[in-house]
This record gives sequence, structure tokens and C-alpha cells, in this order.
Amino acid sequence: MTKLPSPHSEVLIAALGGASARPSPDSAAYPHRDVQFVMNVHGRWESSADDARGIAWARELFAGAAPFASGGAYVNFLTADEAYRVRAAYGTNYDHLARVKARYDPFNLFRMNQNIRPS
Repeated sequence: MTKLPSPHSEVLIAALGGASARPSPDSAAYPHRDVQFVMNVHGRWESSADDARGIAWARELFAGAAPFASGGAYVNFLTADEAYRVRAAYGTNYDHLARVKARYDPFNLFRMNQNIRPS
């Protein structure tokens, strides 16, 4: 975090717990009720000339933090190139949610951002 690529970049670390930890993991789409913190890396800069450096910084920070993380994800924090992490966002709820998606949205009309594909 000491190598921010621009003054617009930041790392958000928010405490979880309390009311968000009370429901069972299968009571809603978000299953990660036992985690204590969530981290979101905000890589921002003004010039496209800084893209490679900024992206490298974000990926290096993510890789460095990964051994200390649960392996889960928060779907609204995923970027366009992280479709491979959607399953991590929904954890053990993914298969059930894919069946629900297949029933109520079989043509994937609601597909903005990262989403569950119909099973």
C-alpha cells in the first residue's frame, strides 16, 4: 500500500460482523457471514499512459494479500475481467442460485456486471 500508483488510488478495508454475521450463510445470496473484514482495491489514475503501472500495482497488492484472505469475494467488487471469481463470491450458494437463475432468467437478461449464468 506504500506504492499507490496515483493519489486517486486507495485500499478500502471495512469491518464486517454484527448484524451481517447473524443470518445463516444460505439465507441470502451472500454466504461469507463469518469474515471479519472486506478489502477492495481501488486502482485509479488520470492518464492511460499509467494503465500498465496501475494495473500491475493492483494485481501485486491482490496477490500479496491473497494468502491472508478467505478466498471469497464480494460480487460488486469484481472487475470486468474477473468472471472466474463469480463462484467464489457466492460460495456454496452458487449452484442453488444458478438453478434459480435458470428458472427465472433463462436467457440471462439480467447480465450486467458479474452475474450467475443460468445452469
